[in-house]
This record gives sequence, structure tokens and C-alpha cells, in this order.
Amino acid sequence: MRLFWIGLAIALGALTGLGAFTFVYAEGFSYFSTEAESCNNCHVMNEHYDGWRKSSHHQAAVCVDCHMPEGLGAKLVAKADNGYRHSKAFTFMDFHDPIMITPRNSEIVQANCVRCHSALVHNLVGVTQGNDAGVRCVQCHSHVGHGLRK
Repeated sequence: MRLFWIGLAIALGALTGLGAFTFVYAEGFSYFSTEAESCNNCHVMNEHYDGWRKSSHHQAAVCVDCHMPEGLGAKLVAKADNGYRHSKAFTFMDFHDPIMITPRNSEIVQANCVRCHSALVHNLVGVTQGNDAGVRCVQCHSHVGHGLRK
């Protein structure tokens, strides 16, 4: 029985050490930041980051303003979900290049567009909010957040 506990302690220690090393190596603490540069830790984000720097939103918004939901709880859940998916995708090299937005994150972006620009789009809110058949802001304004695409 004692051998079991020793083995379990070694396994947990190795797993904790590997996890800590991976977190530090992947600059995990940067993901708690609101700095746009932290979203550019991975090479697959270079085009998106460069596009944002040239976009009309560069002076007004950073990545989390558009890509994270409002409210601390929702933000933490979204960061945890994205962090898990990104870690898995980059560890196993199982991601689309260029990186693609998920349907859930697309909903977050749409909600943030409507929230920030409510005075402009107040007549369209009923059409776009919660209506999959409605027109998404980024359908016509795809260049706003990440600049013109190639």
C-alpha cells in the first residue's frame, strides 16, 4: 500500500511539474492580460495582429474588447474555454491555419459590436441579436477589427 502512495506522489509531482513548465513556456500568465500583444504569442495570430494594428479599431479597442464577453464571470469562463482549446490545438498541432473563430466566439463578437455601437445600430438590434438569420456586423464590416484581408 505504501508503494501505491509513493507512486501516486511521483505521478502527481511529475504531472504538476510538466504542467507548470508548459504554462511558463507558453507564457500562460500573459493570457490574464488585456494587452493585444499577449494574443500574438502564437505565430498563427501574426496576420490578425498586424491587421488589427492597421485597422480603424486600433486606437479604440484591444482584442479582449471584441473577443471577450462582458462581466468578470463570463470573461473567466471564455478565457478558460479558449485557453483549453488553444492549448490542445497547439500541443497536437490540430488547428486550422489561418485560425478560425468558433460559433460561440462569433456570438461574443456580435454582442460586443452591438453593445459598443448601440447608438448607431439601435434599429438593427432586433435583427442581429439572437437571430441566426440576421446579418452579422462582420459580414459587411470584416475589415474593422483586423484590417483589410488579402
